[in-house]
This record gives sequence, structure tokens and C-alpha cells, in this order.
Amino acid sequence: MKFTSVLLSLVATATTTTTSVSGFVAPSQCFGRTSTSTSLASSATDVTPFVQGPRIIRDELPILYVYDHCPFCVRVRLALGVKNIKHNLVFLANDDIPTPTKLIGKKISPIFALPEDNMIMGESLDIVEKVDTDERFGATSVILPATGRADIKAWQKSVQTLLRTLQRPRYVATGLMPEFQQLDGRHAFIKNHQLPPYEKAEWKAEDSSITMKQKLKLYAEAMASDPAHLVEDLNAKLVELDDIVFSEHYCTDGGFSLDDIDLWSRLRSITIIKDVQWPTKLRAYMDNLSALGDVPLYDEMAL
Repeated sequence: MKFTSVLLSLVATATTTTTSVSGFVAPSQCFGRTSTSTSLASSATDVTPFVQGPRIIRDELPILYVYDHCPFCVRVRLALGVKNIKHNLVFLANDDIPTPTKLIGKKISPIFALPEDNMIMGESLDIVEKVDTDERFGATSVILPATGRADIKAWQKSVQTLLRTLQRPRYVATGLMPEFQQLDGRHAFIKNHQLPPYEKAEWKAEDSSITMKQKLKLYAEAMASDPAHLVEDLNAKLVELDDIVFSEHYCTDGGFSLDDIDLWSRLRSITIIKDVQWPTKLRAYMDNLSALGDVPLYDEMAL
């Protein structure tokens, strides 16, 4: 399949027909479709999984405005799912400036609206704190504090360039993410999100020497190039991460915490990359929290 023409035109849409039942069962029951797992690390069998509380359904449901690909948005989605809080999920088009500006004063996500309080707030971790300290949303303080995992932060920094190169072209090439359903949304993302080796300031500057036509071409070339060596590098980095993740249920000893809220939300986007080999424990971690948080992975649309 030639993705060069897809990204250069950015007008093609993808239609997928599937006979699988993966959308109707817990991800832990059906993982491993477009990525594979290896037995490079074992899971902790004596760790007690997080016990989810009863379903919380307010008379006026909270509303969460998000982009599907955004890890900061996924933080809140995961927290709401773990706490079993029913809410309305609104996917914003990537080029939609008026809606978030009307809600909170600028183009930003996630945005959390609580109609019963006439309250609107931003900042992902502030929203997580809100829903985990408000008794209307069930038991409080069930998400443990962050532990300051310098090793995980260092790992995240070490793969930043690699993941930008692999993930960003795939976000817009799938034709399936809600924020990129229209050409304007895809163009808005490409206009504002640099590909390595370019820096953000250089890419976004008003007087930038990188024209929109050149940006489209760079995205197309990145998508069309053979990703094998990059995927190989990523596979090796995932083995490193598997070694420092505590168990298939929590990344840190002690229980489900803000460490998981941040790490899992960032790792989710890796599932959009085809042929990634996940170590067994880390793959189980991804599937377990996907099921617990009711946030699907991208395996079925991986490129």
C-alpha cells in the first residue's frame, strides 16, 4: 500500500470491515492482532489487580472534550474509566478553535465540564485530582500519588524522537481518528507538529522557511519509508521498559497510581505502529489497563 499519495493528498478515508469480536470483549482476551508479544519478561503473578468500584452515574453527566491521540486527554479518560464514572465523551476536530475557546478561553485539551456545578476546567492532572477527591464520584484517593520514577521519565525522554517519527504520520494516515476525519483537521495537525530533526519553534514560526507543501511532503516521506530499523529500535526500548515496570497491573510497586495514569497514556499511541514486539508483561499491562479504563488501543488500525 502506498502511503505517499495518501499523505500528499490527505483526502483519502479508510473503511474497515471486520468480522472479529474484539470490540465486544476485554482487550486482555484478544490482544496481539497487529503487534506481537515476546516472552522476554515474566509478569508478577502475586500482584492483586485494581478493584473497580460501582458504576457512578450522575443525573447530569460530566462531559470530557478530547482529541483521541492526545496522551493528556487519555490521562483523564483512563482515570474516569478506572473510577467507573459514566461521562459523555466529545471528540474535537483538530482544527476546531471556536469550541474550546468558547469553553475555556483557548484551543486546549482536555476540557472537563461538570454541568451540575456549572464548572469547566482544563489541565489533565487537575481534572484527575478533581474526580478522585470528590465523593460524588465514588471512593476518594483510589489513585495513588506519583512516586517520582526518574527511570521511567528517562526512558520516555530516550524514545521521544523515535516515537514522533513513527507515530505522528500514522495519526493522520489512518483516516480513522475522529479529530482527523476531515482534511482541515489533518492539515492543522501537520502544520503544528514537527517531525524530527526539526524543532517545534522552527516548524511553527510565522516566518518559517518550511512551507505547508514541504511539511506535507515530509509527512508523506516519513510514512512511505521503511520503518523496519525504527521498529527494531523501538522493540529494544520496550524490553528496557519491561524490565522496570513492576507488574502487568501497575508500573510501580504499591498499586495503581499517577505513574500509571501518565505512562499508560503515553504508551497507548505505540499500538498504532504495526509489527511492534511487546514483551509479555508490558503487553499484558497495556491490555489490562485498556480494559480497566475502557480506553481502546489502536491495534486494529495499526500501520
